Amino acid sequence: MAEAADFQGMSPSPARRWMRRTGALLAGAPLLAGLLQLPAAATTHAAMQDSVQDSVQAASGPGTVAVAVDSLTPTVPGEGDTLTVSGTVTNKGKQAVTDAQVDLRLGAPLNTRSAIDTVAARTGYQQGLDGAPVGGKYVKEFSKLTPGVSQPFSISVPVDKLDLGEDGVYEFAVSLSGETAAQQWDQVLGIQRTFLPWQPDEAGTKTRTTVLWPLISSSHMTAQTGSDESQTPVFRDDDLAKEISPGGRLQQLVSLGKELDVTWVIDPDLLASVDAMTESYRVQGEGDTTRPGGYRAVAAQWLAELQDAVQDKEVVALPFADPDLASLAHNGTNATGSLNHLKEATDVAADTVDSILHVEPTTDFAWPVNGAVDPSIVKVATSAGADKVIARNDSLVETGGLPYTPSAARPIGGGTTAVVADARMSTAFQGNLTKASSSTLAVQRFLAQSLTLNLQTNKQRSIVVAPQRMPTTSQAQTMAEAVSALQDGTWSQSQELTAAATAKPDSAATTKVPAASQYPSSLRKQQLPRAAFEQVATTQDKLDKFKVILTKQSRVVTPFGRAMNREMSTSWRGRSAEAADYRNGIEAYVDSLAGQITLIEKSETKLSGRSATIPVTVQNNLVQGVDHLVLRLTSQSPRRLEIGGDSYYEQRVAVSGGHSQTVKFTTSAQANGQARVVAQLFTEDGQPYGSPVTFDVKVTEFTATVMLVIGGGFLLLVLAGFRMYTQRKRAAARRAEEDASQEPSETDGDPENPEGPEDRLTPEELREEESDTGPRADAPEQPSDPTPDTAAESADPSGTGERVDR
Repeated sequence: MAEAADFQGMSPSPARRWMRRTGALLAGAPLLAGLLQLPAAATTHAAMQDSVQDSVQAASGPGTVAVAVDSLTPTVPGEGDTLTVSGTVTNKGKQAVTDAQVDLRLGAPLNTRSAIDTVAARTGYQQGLDGAPVGGKYVKEFSKLTPGVSQPFSISVPVDKLDLGEDGVYEFAVSLSGETAAQQWDQVLGIQRTFLPWQPDEAGTKTRTTVLWPLISSSHMTAQTGSDESQTPVFRDDDLAKEISPGGRLQQLVSLGKELDVTWVIDPDLLASVDAMTESYRVQGEGDTTRPGGYRAVAAQWLAELQDAVQDKEVVALPFADPDLASLAHNGTNATGSLNHLKEATDVAADTVDSILHVEPTTDFAWPVNGAVDPSIVKVATSAGADKVIARNDSLVETGGLPYTPSAARPIGGGTTAVVADARMSTAFQGNLTKASSSTLAVQRFLAQSLTLNLQTNKQRSIVVAPQRMPTTSQAQTMAEAVSALQDGTWSQSQELTAAATAKPDSAATTKVPAASQYPSSLRKQQLPRAAFEQVATTQDKLDKFKVILTKQSRVVTPFGRAMNREMSTSWRGRSAEAADYRNGIEAYVDSLAGQITLIEKSETKLSGRSATIPVTVQNNLVQGVDHLVLRLTSQSPRRLEIGGDSYYEQRVAVSGGHSQTVKFTTSAQANGQARVVAQLFTEDGQPYGSPVTFDVKVTEFTATVMLVIGGGFLLLVLAGFRMYTQRKRAAARRAEEDASQEPSETDGDPENPEGPEDRLTPEELREEESDTGPRADAPEQPSDPTPDTAAESADPSGTGERVDR
């Protein structure tokens, strides 16, 4: 961005120019004396050059002593204030430093924002550039600094002793000078630069500054819910509980933000997740196990604090789960349903925030990662209804040669406004700010950029600060300190984001959105891949096929819909493995639910006779009932076996949760043999549901009952034959005895009768017995008795398998 090189009234006073020149001369005297002491006869020209270079390097003391400025108060001093600078000095060298002294150095005013960047990037002491010591009693002396040991310092100086001139930003440094055994002359061995904003009186024209305060987290909830009526949610981990607990990142953001005049930018998914934690919830454990969550009170307290913090403040609701607009634009638009998910995420945002925080949010802002835009990102961002895109001026770069930073609002065509945040101020709080010195430098640099921006022109402008989405605890604390100082300052006034977006745009500011080829490669590498959006589409397709059979679709549609929003979240950037695990878990869960409605496997079925019924059982292991299903039974050999008079037959199925239903199909056999039968569930629109069940049906001519009757008749014939045989033997024996008794006796001539006349059967009795039981065994065989010509049918039982009802 082009800037003015100089501004009127910004040149240093003659007295101060004289002081800086005198200081530079005095600082160079020891170096000159050291060089003159070198024996001229013992050195060559080359050696002399090396010595000069080494001496200069020793004078600058790079890395010899580390100077840390831990605090500078007040951050923006005014007339009559006393400036206190505290910190530590640490000897990082191998030799002790003697006669050490900490000095405060005030440099010249910095006229441009780029000059601030140059000073911040400079390392090591540079004589003539780092200002002259304040001197006098405003120093801290150490007789000795031992290697590896840190020493604290604190110096307080009245502001009027600094001889500050016109309004502006001054380079301010803390340096340590001293001697070592190897270099026994006073020299600067370490320095730390910062900035001192100076605007004691109210500015005639103040910058309207909008600070976004992001309340965003990563995705924590799964699609899984309990089988109870309230559908107890299941979380992936307890990380969110840690963030909202006292001292946690999100707790600090709420606590700090409520004291500031900022615009809250909130992900509704975060609110929905914490709200779910206020009731019973569970957390995934090892394998498929879950355990009870234990942070209900913490969640309720955090929400109560947030509700209080946002009252009477502007709240911007992002689409649910903060979808990655750039990834969607570059890799997801060709995946079925991706833009529909973005629309759904936008539609539920307002209701979610309103129902939980009881404030009506603004939902017409889209915020791509780091404010980086191109035409495809703008198109996707506005496709769901947003008409304002939060960009950044390191993406929408000024090309018109403006000597100042223009206002944030830029019309970029199609009724869309780009709200361009200031990159320097927005990135001031990145990196590791856990050390007090790092935090102090970030605060002073932020304030310096803001004041210099305000002094660029007398024209009032609207500036937006859009920091990183998920600042750490230390970053949030540093942000709060800087914003608080800015809002208490004299050159800036707070403004809501909506006001900044609707402010009159600068006619000379650029409105051209950069081409897709200019999208930063570092950001492109972190995008969700095309495969991620294709997997979301696959999961949605499975859900669509599953939900149509449910009697209570909302129990499944809502948690899965929100889970698929989370699959597209910006929070997955740089976490590709975790993102894939999350997507796989969602898809596997919908598969497992759909697999709870199954057909019971069947073994071979035997069908005897011309017709019978075949039972098929549908099992529902879900907690809710299923309906709108059709069970089709198909014969793959219809010439042998017909089902319902055709090759297949269908019946509607409705099964209550946790129950099974047996459906019977009427079949008719056309020929003996084996027929293959397939049972398959279908949805009402004809889509196959689940896996088919295939089994064989063995068709025979006779039934088991007929075989039993035949076997029984054969057994009766065998018993009757045996009885006839025994009776014939007895009759033959009687005739033999009768013949013997009729012969004349040699003694008396009477026939023998050993059994007596009562044992003899009369002809009439014999005929009667034969009529009842068949021919007697002792009767002579008749020529008309036929001999059997076929063997009796086997009465052995049939093979194993299912029987069917007739």
